[in-house]
Amino acid sequence: MLKPGKKNDLITRLEVMNFRWNIMVFALAYSLITLVLYHKPLFSFAIANLDYHSLNGIIILAELVIMQVLSVFLLIMMMSFVRIIVKPICIIFFLLNAVGFYFITQYNVILDKTMMGNVFNTNLGEAGELYNPKILLCILLLGVLPSIVIARVKISTISALKRIIVMCVAILVTIIFAYANSKTWLWFDKNAKRVGGLSMPLSYVINSIRYSVSVSHNGTEIRLPDAHFTNNHQTIVVLVIGESARMANFSLYGYRRNTNPYLAKDNVVAMRDTTSCTTYTTESIKCMLSHLGSHSSRTLYESLPTYLQRNNVNVIWRSNNWGEPKMHVAQFEKANEIREKCSGDSCKKLDNDGVLLYRLDQELKKHLNDNAFIILHQTGSHGPQYSTKYPPQFETFKPVCKSVELQKCTHDELVNAYDNTIIYTDYFLHQVISSLESLKDVSSVMIYISDHGESLGEYNFYLHGVPYSFAPDVQKKIPFIIWTSDKFKKEHHLTNQNLAKQAHHSQDNVFHSIMGAFGATSEFYKKDLDVFYNNDAK
Repeated sequence: MLKPGKKNDLITRLEVMNFRWNIMVFALAYSLITLVLYHKPLFSFAIANLDYHSLNGIIILAELVIMQVLSVFLLIMMMSFVRIIVKPICIIFFLLNAVGFYFITQYNVILDKTMMGNVFNTNLGEAGELYNPKILLCILLLGVLPSIVIARVKISTISALKRIIVMCVAILVTIIFAYANSKTWLWFDKNAKRVGGLSMPLSYVINSIRYSVSVSHNGTEIRLPDAHFTNNHQTIVVLVIGESARMANFSLYGYRRNTNPYLAKDNVVAMRDTTSCTTYTTESIKCMLSHLGSHSSRTLYESLPTYLQRNNVNVIWRSNNWGEPKMHVAQFEKANEIREKCSGDSCKKLDNDGVLLYRLDQELKKHLNDNAFIILHQTGSHGPQYSTKYPPQFETFKPVCKSVELQKCTHDELVNAYDNTIIYTDYFLHQVISSLESLKDVSSVMIYISDHGESLGEYNFYLHGVPYSFAPDVQKKIPFIIWTSDKFKKEHHLTNQNLAKQAHHSQDNVFHSIMGAFGATSEFYKKDLDVFYNNDAK
């Protein structure tokens, strides 16, 4: 039991926690707390990218402080016109800031429009892979505890006129200070993406709105002009979409480790110098399956699978991943749906991407007399749990990183785990090629291309999703591998040397090359992007 004196002390402490502030004081205090708790990554970046001993560097740091404080201050003052929402939203911001702070410090991400698109398109399975008890501690210390303080504050209002005057003065002071130090604008222009993506809560608020607006512009899907098939050859095309596979770790591209023992014997062509459209899945897939490629448009055109299906090509999509665009195809199967069809001991082999190969031979044989386009969407090398992306027998390189806290692993452990995913992908592609080779006297093609690359700690970046303008090459340089049957080569007057002659490639090549593989042309088909188009034979 508490002694009377101690009991009174406790009551006094609890009473002290029942603050009463007017909205202006509350907004300023909240802004300062936000600055102190969540902006270490921002100021670490700033200090690393300016001379903070110089007058100009000091001014930039001062501007960052003023910008962060005033932006949050103005946001709360604007919310205060509907006073009932102020405290709930401020508490939500603290909780979201804590989550954002964890991922920024853990994986060196920034909360730009690209990253918010990733957040909105992440499924529960992928979110679960990122779970670590540390995130709960971060939410408790940086989210829940500050929220308790906010919950106990009693906010008194001031007149609307005073609020408007205060806001106008704050904006005016900011403008005057910015213009008085216009020589710093170049630094802010150069680093706008990083500064904006590390400024919470505005980073995720504004960029979530930007992403939502961009999605809302995609209304009714517009049909493309009908295709015309210039030959009577029946062709089977298998497109394997990889995940987070980077060109740098494929021995076909000169990597020191033999990560492609099967493909090295499969008579494939590793297309040179291939870049992705973006550094995240949804937009990269959209890019490679669009006739516009990297030239984005607010208009939503039908994707390649829908287009070919409408033009009498049998289209089948099997997915062990996510991020597929809207489509209308003959058959669309997620990994769990494929597993449900399986019975017996063979089902034990349907873990990882092996599920996409289930009865693939039978599926291919159904289409010996017609055009077929089969897409296999891998989970591939998706991090951070690389060691779970391949069966145990493919753990060639050891020891491996098994933690989602990638910084806790040695670089060798991290690379070992990642390289094992590439070895498994090598085996997977070999199985696809073997299935196509078993179809005698059939014109067939396998195209493998990754959605984007991956960072393994280089420049302190991990995973992917860094804004394209300053993403490292390992997130943009991707493998692009093609296998063709003898009959396909003969029909298209191709050799592997013809295929390999171009020096540069991108995901823009995918749409037009698949069109060319089927002998399909249209007014939007670009033969210069078709890797199967042989000028020498025309």
